[in-house]
Amino acid sequence: MPVNNRISAFHDEITDWRRTIHQNPGLMYDVEETAELVATKLQEFGVDEVVEGIGRTGVVAVIKGRQNTSGRTIGMRADMDALPIHEKNDGPYKSKYDGKMHACGHDGHTAMLLGAAKYLAETRNFDGTAVIIFQPAEEGGAGGKAMVDDGMMERFGVAEVYGLHNMPGLPVGEFAICEGAIMAGTDEFTIQLEGLGAHAAMPHMGRDPIVVASQMVQALQSIVSRNVDPLSSAVVTVTGIQAGKAYNVIPQEAKFWGTVRTLNDEVREQVFARMTVLLEGIAAAHEMKVTINVKAGYPVTVNHAAQTGFAADVAREVVGDERVDVERLPVMGGEDFSFMLLERPGAFIFMGNGDSAGLHHEEYDFNDEAIPVGASYWAKLVEKAMPAAA
Repeated sequence: MPVNNRISAFHDEITDWRRTIHQNPGLMYDVEETAELVATKLQEFGVDEVVEGIGRTGVVAVIKGRQNTSGRTIGMRADMDALPIHEKNDGPYKSKYDGKMHACGHDGHTAMLLGAAKYLAETRNFDGTAVIIFQPAEEGGAGGKAMVDDGMMERFGVAEVYGLHNMPGLPVGEFAICEGAIMAGTDEFTIQLEGLGAHAAMPHMGRDPIVVASQMVQALQSIVSRNVDPLSSAVVTVTGIQAGKAYNVIPQEAKFWGTVRTLNDEVREQVFARMTVLLEGIAAAHEMKVTINVKAGYPVTVNHAAQTGFAADVAREVVGDERVDVERLPVMGGEDFSFMLLERPGAFIFMGNGDSAGLHHEEYDFNDEAIPVGASYWAKLVEKAMPAAA
């Protein structure tokens, strides 16, 4: 596999960083241990600038090439946070904190970008500026938005920005990408129903919100199957329902909640408009009050055309033409790198993690064999985007 030889030489060192991060996971913005490790390593590498506290606990490093006539500045981002999951793996680097684990590979993402930073600070074989971004709170906390809102793009002069995520099931040494929407927008909804409580033996004396909530859950399934264009993509999933506490009481209220995933704003608006019509209609038919609350989540992750082609070319130089899929179907999961792509042109690419457990699974583990591939991708991206003069 034609990965960078210098990066391969410190594969074991990067693996040690990854496993240390894995042992010490932090949730959301509480990634102080990882951020401290990152900042310390960056300073040891001799980068030109290290700034902490961007987006609360994010870290940004600046590495200048041995030439700077191009005036270009490229940003590369890795996420640092873990998940509130109890790890089922055993081994010497298992999470030290019960109920917290790196179940999405952010430990690997951080370690690979650190490895690339070490190489770039050592060689500086490029003409321009590399901005290395380590982000907190990707898992639901919108850390990417927090860093953008802190003025990161303007402060460091980032002109383009790139992201990477591992993908279980895709072989190690392969990449996948597509132009346009590559990951879904994510929204959450909560539905509150108010009926009329009664004794369970006398249902005619009340208005049962459980029965009506059940009808609503079923009705919501018709939106994707009967309202959204079959050639478009959408997901409407109810993930929880709550009502009542006793065996012999019809409760006064019921509540259920879930998520909507879409790949464009038009379909998103269609789904929520249809949801409102259905739920209000069913509630009216049963003489109940319904309250619909929608919480906007991450926007659609949209890859820009030119940067997508460039990222694919970089991947080809690392692993070969036949190992890069440029027509990958979008994933309906969400990603807050989308906030950075709203601010600057760029691209998000998937990298193979091999035959591992799935993301967010209690037995997931990042595949350390993928480390030289990902770190080489980052190094090649900088050197190819901003080539140094001979």
